[in-house]
Amino acid sequence: MRSLLLLVFLIPVFCFSQNGNVKGLIKNGEEVVPFASVGLAGTSFGVAADINGKYILSDIPAGKYTLQISNVGFKNYRKSVIITSEETIAVNSNMEKTSSQLDEFVVTGTLKEVSIMESAVPIKVYKPAYFRKNPTPALFEALQIVNGVRPQINCSVCNTGDVHINGMEGAYTMITIDGMPIVGGLSTVYGLNGIPNSMIGQMEVVKGPASTLFGSEAVGGLINVITKSPSETPRLSLDVFGTSWGEINTDLGIMFKPSKKLTSSLGVSYFNYSNPIDNNGDNFTDLTLQDRISVFNKWSLKRKEDREFSMAFRYIYEDRWGGEMDWTPEFRGGDSIYGESIYTERYEVIGKYQLPVKERIMASFSYSNHDQNSVYGNVPYNAIQKIAFGQLYWDKKLDVHDILVGAAYRFNHYDDNTPATQTSDSLNPQNKPDLAYLPGIFVQDAISLHEKHKVLLGARYDYDNRHGDIFTPRFNYKWSPNENNIIRLSTGTGYRVVNLFTEDHAAATGAREVVIKGTLNPETSYNGNLNYQRFINTKFGFINFDASVFYTYFTNKITPDYETNTQQIIYENIDGHAVSQGASFDLNINFSIPLNIKLGATFIDVYEINKDENGDLKKERQLLTEKVSGTYSVTYKFNKPKIKIDYSGNLYGPMKLPIVENDVRAEYSDWYSIQNIQITKTFKKNWEVYGGVKNILNFTPPDNSILRANDPFDKNVDSPDNPNGYTFDPAYVYTTFQGIRGFFGVRYTLK
Repeated sequence: MRSLLLLVFLIPVFCFSQNGNVKGLIKNGEEVVPFASVGLAGTSFGVAADINGKYILSDIPAGKYTLQISNVGFKNYRKSVIITSEETIAVNSNMEKTSSQLDEFVVTGTLKEVSIMESAVPIKVYKPAYFRKNPTPALFEALQIVNGVRPQINCSVCNTGDVHINGMEGAYTMITIDGMPIVGGLSTVYGLNGIPNSMIGQMEVVKGPASTLFGSEAVGGLINVITKSPSETPRLSLDVFGTSWGEINTDLGIMFKPSKKLTSSLGVSYFNYSNPIDNNGDNFTDLTLQDRISVFNKWSLKRKEDREFSMAFRYIYEDRWGGEMDWTPEFRGGDSIYGESIYTERYEVIGKYQLPVKERIMASFSYSNHDQNSVYGNVPYNAIQKIAFGQLYWDKKLDVHDILVGAAYRFNHYDDNTPATQTSDSLNPQNKPDLAYLPGIFVQDAISLHEKHKVLLGARYDYDNRHGDIFTPRFNYKWSPNENNIIRLSTGTGYRVVNLFTEDHAAATGAREVVIKGTLNPETSYNGNLNYQRFINTKFGFINFDASVFYTYFTNKITPDYETNTQQIIYENIDGHAVSQGASFDLNINFSIPLNIKLGATFIDVYEINKDENGDLKKERQLLTEKVSGTYSVTYKFNKPKIKIDYSGNLYGPMKLPIVENDVRAEYSDWYSIQNIQITKTFKKNWEVYGGVKNILNFTPPDNSILRANDPFDKNVDSPDNPNGYTFDPAYVYTTFQGIRGFFGVRYTLK
């Protein structure tokens, strides 16, 4: 009995004597990493490091374990440890930063791959996964959750649009694909349509001047869609979703290797919407009907010394129409039932080749052909735009200098059936396509003055055959007082030649008479941007804070005047100046739990100082420009059931709208928010299903947004029920009329 009691007494003592401890200090280089999660794999032993990066795991049974340390913004740390009885072992760890905000690479700012942390140019990077928070059939629509970027609908009837950055109109936004400026004013929206998600590597957004490397048109900002190398695309990907409105979108991607050195990726995107809906009761379609197919094919060749060679091709065909609910194609171009019908056919070729020489010399080229056959009611508008581009540049690193020297040539051919491309002979006008030749040279030097100081100097000279010399300098400065703080200063100039009929949809519809006063001179701008970025590790997660203030001053700005004469759109250079200024911030919080929150807001003031009829200076707010906008998204993952919930949305303040004299419609739009929720379930064998609700609040513009929708051909303007003499006007538009809808989709990826 005494032996048994002795055994019972000794068991806990023996067990306690076998336990040990682990302690340590967690650092990143010379800096401590606070609040990291520390644990032993496969056990319940875990603790959080303190603010000084120190931790201790106590009372651990002897044995062999895997110590794992994790923290948002750093690579996971794993190390095998052997714990012995009554001992405390010290395991000091050096963690490496790897947050998605820190380890991304960008190419837009400098034409070469640079870590986003090292870039002197403030660039926002968006991966395809970000846009899956709110799946859309085109990147154009997906931009509604990007802070400071707004997809603007320019027509209530046909729903064509452009992209506004920091309140500046779409004509000031340059859109490129793989850095190639093949997207012209006639085809802006198509640069962001018809590229399957599986083909997109990332989208980079530069807010502010980007003229040195990409030409003088990138005044307000630049959106560069970078496609994946074929070797990086999945072997097979399929994404199909539909909505309760009857929209169907299908993206199919395939990767194949015809030989050991040659790899290709093929993407096919198809979108169809053929269900006319009129919820606001104006007898016009709330959403334009569309039938669009796009084929994208990219090839890459493996060469000696990893030299680059790739070619890509894209073809798009789209048939879209909007108008009165009983419109059918046989009424196209007639004046009995109103409809706006647009047939678009477009193809593109993009290539990049690294010369087989010791120095790094890159040649790139692109060509696009855009053919639009359209009618707006009974007004035909047929146009062709061809853009050819070639560029050669030399990239050389010399000590603290990283130099880029290059030459470029751009050719733009534009022809349509309007007076814009006719001779001035009023008696016998002849067709005269607009031909623009733009050769240029550029130089850029990224100077590493110190590990904390970096300067980017650039200058570009172009010659425009219509307007002569163009010089656009650029200056960027980056200061990193430490690893967690970055300050960037950017300045530059811009120069833009206006092409009315390719940039302003309203000029082509025929709803108003187009009046051009005098010779339209090119616009010149002067830009400045100050950016601050801060990375914060906390006990609950990782925070990335980004804020900017920006200012752009214009001379010779051209803005469509809808107000002087409500029957006209008047274009002329302002006799004064214009300003676009404001501030924005982005806040991204990655919690230690599987929760991510993104918040962003932009505050802008865009106005003109112009002389009125009495010669007095007058300040006028720009039309269709909000003073306040915001975006937000919340993502939470349930790891065990593999379910993810995404809640995303935006918020826009009032915009000044183009009204007519004695208009019954409000001069300013309401505050509005488009909110969406999605639930995604991931299954084994690479399957996902997702579904949710878009536009939860069911926001739509006023029902009477289209003025005189009952008389689109102005046949009864003088009738007694129209005492104010209103005429048909679809220009009062700022967002889509598409209301609440459900959606459901399926994804499959074979990597």
